Amino acid sequence: MRPRLGYGTNGFADHRLEDALAVLAGLGYDGVALTLDVRHLDPFAPDLPRAVGRVAARLAELGLSVVVETGARYLLDPWRKHQPTLLSEDGAGRRVDLLLRAVRIAEDLGAQAVSFWSGTAIGAEPPEVRWDRLARGCAEVLRLADERGVTLAFEPEPGMFVDTIAGYERLAARLGDPERFGIMLDIGHCRCLEEEPVPACVRRAGPRLAGVQIEDMRRGVHEHLEFGAGEIDFPPVMRALEETGYRGLVSVELPRHGHDAPGAARRSLEFLRAAAGVPSRGLEEVT
Repeated sequence: MRPRLGYGTNGFADHRLEDALAVLAGLGYDGVALTLDVRHLDPFAPDLPRAVGRVAARLAELGLSVVVETGARYLLDPWRKHQPTLLSEDGAGRRVDLLLRAVRIAEDLGAQAVSFWSGTAIGAEPPEVRWDRLARGCAEVLRLADERGVTLAFEPEPGMFVDTIAGYERLAARLGDPERFGIMLDIGHCRCLEEEPVPACVRRAGPRLAGVQIEDMRRGVHEHLEFGAGEIDFPPVMRALEETGYRGLVSVELPRHGHDAPGAARRSLEFLRAAAGVPSRGLEEVT
């Protein structure tokens, strides 16, 4: 079965959102991973309901599925990247508020899931304090997600408090393994720091997959690379994804390639189709 491929809008930072969606649909993508940020869809904008309605209409017009991403760098604090987090002693409530907004937006967009992460651990609190704080924040967001029928996709992220599949499993168990608390599996992150081979990581996460991000990466280096520039052998990864029965979006995440966004998106689509054994559909050259 042909994988359903998406592309992250954080890789189109220099495009208007409407233009980015049109480019990705024109290339043949099935969906987008939409990062809520000040450039594309600001979750704190005074006209948010109208803006969400416009995006929903455009996605429907173009036939694009969507995952809502919440990893904008300076959305909550103009001085500190990705702060505050669910781990913050002061400010965790602001992160929870953002995630609650994301859940409501996801409901209105008919999104596959809302993706988020733990954040970095700053300060000297014992690990158990951090686990408690993280679980409380997740539980609060889960309550609204259950009410609205929205799936949460928790992403283990290198350099953050929860950085591995095992960490996600520990958190999910602490929450009671709720049905709507899935994992957002980043294929590059698996190569970066997981002990198991990447296809084994896919199979391990398979029963809880709520979303997949994909890019190339090297062992021990958290740098999102174009396909072929890293160390991952992708055909076995794509086969493992198919074996899990996952049918959601597999979204390319290249946030530092906005200078050549259409070209990077075209090359990524061609590469992943070839890795999955899908015949080329003759994509137009993008310059």
